[in-house]
Amino acid sequence: MAVLGTRTRQTPALRKPARTLQAIEGFERKYIMTCKIERLVVGENRVILSISGQVAEQDVDLLRGLLDQETSALVLDLKDLLLVDREAVKLLAFCESNGAELRNCPAYVREWVKKERAATSVSERGIEVREQTEDV
Repeated sequence: MAVLGTRTRQTPALRKPARTLQAIEGFERKYIMTCKIERLVVGENRVILSISGQVAEQDVDLLRGLLDQETSALVLDLKDLLLVDREAVKLLAFCESNGAELRNCPAYVREWVKKERAATSVSERGIEVREQTEDV
């Protein structure tokens, strides 16, 4: 008959890891993806990208790359979008001005996109006016 020792057993959730990620040689910490993008093809000429979570500056390049690959009519469903930063809003404003539909957009994001588009169009008009006056 085996005798159990007096050593207590910890549940896996309470155990401390033997080595932390920082202690592993050669490990480089990458940024943690904070958003999820799901692609749904509807019919022959429409793609819906559902974006959920947080979209920050580090995610913008990835999202821009995905958007550039799309050749069909594009819908960005933002129903589960929680948080965006300015770079993400600039990208959303650019997408909308190029024909993408922003669906289920949170009110604060909608307002921010609207202001960003207005600011961009004013700055573009300012450049055009300066170019016209320089030509005279």
